[in-house]
Amino acid sequence: MWVKRLGACLRALTLAAAALAGAAGTAGAAYATDTVRVNLGWLPQGSTGGILLAQAKGYYRDAGLDVSIMRGYGGQRTVNEVDEGLFEFGYGDPVSVTLNRAQGGHAVLVGAVNTRWPGAICYLERPGFKVATPKDLAGLTLGGGGASAVQNIVPAWLKQNGMAPGAIKLVRLDPAVINTALLQKRIDLSECWEGASLPVQATIAQRAGQHVGKLLYRDFGLDMMGSGLVTTDAYMARHPDVVKRFVEATYRGYALMRDQPQAAADAIAAQYPMLDRAILLQQIQESNALIADDPAHHPMGWLRPERMDATVRFVSQAFGLNGKVKASDLYTNRFVQ
Repeated sequence: MWVKRLGACLRALTLAAAALAGAAGTAGAAYATDTVRVNLGWLPQGSTGGILLAQAKGYYRDAGLDVSIMRGYGGQRTVNEVDEGLFEFGYGDPVSVTLNRAQGGHAVLVGAVNTRWPGAICYLERPGFKVATPKDLAGLTLGGGGASAVQNIVPAWLKQNGMAPGAIKLVRLDPAVINTALLQKRIDLSECWEGASLPVQATIAQRAGQHVGKLLYRDFGLDMMGSGLVTTDAYMARHPDVVKRFVEATYRGYALMRDQPQAAADAIAAQYPMLDRAILLQQIQESNALIADDPAHHPMGWLRPERMDATVRFVSQAFGLNGKVKASDLYTNRFVQ
């Protein structure tokens, strides 16, 4: 009798083990880890804080993603490297995406971070030097990165404001020396970006007993989207589930950054101790203001169609694209709905 009972127990244990193995296999399939490489576009900073937080807080891991984050070397290079398959995702801007598509590339925005253009023209405030409108900039020298979009954006923006495209003299500089050049007054103006270089310039100037002022392009007719999350048409088509999980985890990071800016700065600084926490917090606060856009009607990350249309029209004029690119090819909101 005991032999029969032992046999029944063994069969029951075997069936239970098989069931557990099947369950484990199913769970493994549901949470299979996908490897993802992300290009930050530049050094770690507040504008990419949602990505940094999603990594630091384990949001990507929770989403079944093994994410490696690497610094970038500018928007255009970042977008092109994503298009070339060196990265699955990048932090890129619509100007770079438009240019990539115009050259036959397939980069695409899958979520907004800066729902408004974060670019500005910075200057040192001093007696007798007043900057209130674009006309006050005439005859001055502006330092911008050699590969920066401002080299084309500024002339088109000046024209849009009824000024000669060459009213500001543009100087191409290594991005690493722009802050110093402004502080030493070797240039009158510098390119600067909310959530990124603007707090850096302001802090450097303050420590030298000076104060930085700014003129925002968007306050004078430049209605463009700013940077966001970039991938490619092909990757989006092959791995829509990965894109969805990456986007959701990233905006979970940006939501934490919005709700707890100081805690966010502390968490990012713990991962990147070389960062100045005061600058990082200012970058985060500026980025929080830029990412907020009609939250009552659209979720975080929504790319506004009318602003994307305006972006493509302006970029097409600024770079002489002659309508090569359609706005609808540059972005999708399917992953943030």
